[in-house]
Amino acid sequence: MKTEKNVVAAPVQYFPLDRLYLSDMNPRQDADAERIDLLADSIIACGLIQNLAGLADADGRIAIVAGGRRLRALIRAFEKQPDLLDRRPELAEIPVRIAPDDATARAWANVENAVREALNPADEIRAFAKMRDAGADVPTIAKTFATSEAAIYRRLALSDLPAPVLDALKAGKITLNIAKAFTVANDPDLALEVLAEVEGNPHASEHRVKARLQPEAVKLTDRRAAFVGLDAYTAAGGEVTRDLFEENGTYLRNPDLLDRLFSEKLEDAAAAIEAEGWKWVEVIPESYVSYNIIEKLTRLYKVEVELTEEQAERYDELAELYQADALDEEGGAELEALQELAEGDYTDEQRQHAGAYVYVNSSGMVDASRGYVRPEDHAAAVEAKILTGFAASSGHAGSADDTPKSPYNAALVEDMRRARLHAVQAALLAKPELALDLLAFGLSAQSGHDSVFNIRPDRANITPEKANGLTPEPRLSGDGEHHRWLDDEERLTAFTDFQAEGKKARNAALTEGLARTLPYPMQKSALFDHIEASTGADLRQVWTPTAEGFFKRVNADYLDSLMLDLTGCNPTGNGFKSWKAMKKSAKADALEKLFTDPDYQKAWHIDVEKKARIDAWRPGCI
Repeated sequence: MKTEKNVVAAPVQYFPLDRLYLSDMNPRQDADAERIDLLADSIIACGLIQNLAGLADADGRIAIVAGGRRLRALIRAFEKQPDLLDRRPELAEIPVRIAPDDATARAWANVENAVREALNPADEIRAFAKMRDAGADVPTIAKTFATSEAAIYRRLALSDLPAPVLDALKAGKITLNIAKAFTVANDPDLALEVLAEVEGNPHASEHRVKARLQPEAVKLTDRRAAFVGLDAYTAAGGEVTRDLFEENGTYLRNPDLLDRLFSEKLEDAAAAIEAEGWKWVEVIPESYVSYNIIEKLTRLYKVEVELTEEQAERYDELAELYQADALDEEGGAELEALQELAEGDYTDEQRQHAGAYVYVNSSGMVDASRGYVRPEDHAAAVEAKILTGFAASSGHAGSADDTPKSPYNAALVEDMRRARLHAVQAALLAKPELALDLLAFGLSAQSGHDSVFNIRPDRANITPEKANGLTPEPRLSGDGEHHRWLDDEERLTAFTDFQAEGKKARNAALTEGLARTLPYPMQKSALFDHIEASTGADLRQVWTPTAEGFFKRVNADYLDSLMLDLTGCNPTGNGFKSWKAMKKSAKADALEKLFTDPDYQKAWHIDVEKKARIDAWRPGCI
């Protein structure tokens, strides 16, 4: 058989290191110093495993055309251990495969660079684990494989993954990030079920995999977990799973226990508020007090204290520094103390006729909204002169039989229903299993006569008439060329093409179609509420209140009450007095900025807790 000249086996010869140098043909003219240092450690530990390749020059020196990193690492190894030959005498002469001519040398240089391929992560994980199990420590493994100790630790963290997960990673059916997500798995059977769902799925998400593997788990960042605290939870017997690849990646696996601890601690917090002397204290399990709860109540405010002239001057000085972003931590604490002093406090008489709501905000901190008079206590509060003026005569704060006029007109309520449904449908897109469960249930006799989905070509309207502030989910639109009218032959072709796309594409299309047909219930529906909770749907993820879309469509009293509630400002202070003097349209524009403009929020001293209250606010009409 005839053999091409440039693939004839070339001889391996041995040369002292000082006769070798890097050829201009070598494509790797630059090398990372840290990686060279790691490769030098590997050579010290294991010797030179792979030969170099080069071309002899006219002076008898050898220009290395392939193996430039190894050449640098050899030089570095002798720098690090001058007596290296005592340990590695074979390195006195370096094996080099000599090319017969320039063309062959150039081919070798290009081929080695082109075919060089990193070890598959799954192979790395298994190889590192075998060395560890054989007794090697991490520094030894790192030197052997010429990599960093941090890289070894990251791979060893994946060594306990189920074999099918590593096999899927090796075969390229899942990404390394998806493989990392399986480290939170506690149920082997569930892990295999989830693996079957994500193999070969380019749209699989790490977040979704973790959610499927930990269906009941609660993240440490959840407000309930932050409030209870990890130490208290584990002391009570709570189990945790730690995600080694995510910051704050701790999952609490006993949600029932967490809820019990949360309720107990919140009750203790409520008892502390009750000790202030309030007539009643009510615990709110949500992260804020909704307008639905307080709309029939009358709000009392603290009795202000007049600052001394010196205090007032100091307050103005600190406030000016705050506006200029020049206030240090100590000055901020002083300004806050003066603000609290100026705001005053509730009197004993106010507490005797009013109450407080206690809740845990979105940051996991106890908060209380104080000073609310219930309708049944209204008359007594007026008689005690706790309520005077507008608050005493307002129908909004009248007797229990008074029914205040709703601030929401019918068109606004319908828009909010559509926006809420938009949020639930969008969230349902990420829950194909729930969608399929609902479909099966809706088509079964167990569901009764009511349908879960409107299985018909027309879809529920999820676009508000005034869509200002809505961020639509594009997959819910159902528009595009695939929704044109098809004749019989075209429909058959479309169906066979659809079948060819496979089961995953079928499930995705089914999920989108089912999500689009989910209707808004005509009346209060526990099932719809359950779907909303199960999907994690959040109205504020798709809708932000704007002047045109919401605030201009409610009355001015509602805007005043909302501004007081969100900012916590003093109703008798200059800031709110200026607000009250504004026209309704200006108030609507200002409230939109309160939700969207950081500079405007800063002007109203919106701190972290107030920002959380704004982010958590939802209109009471839904």
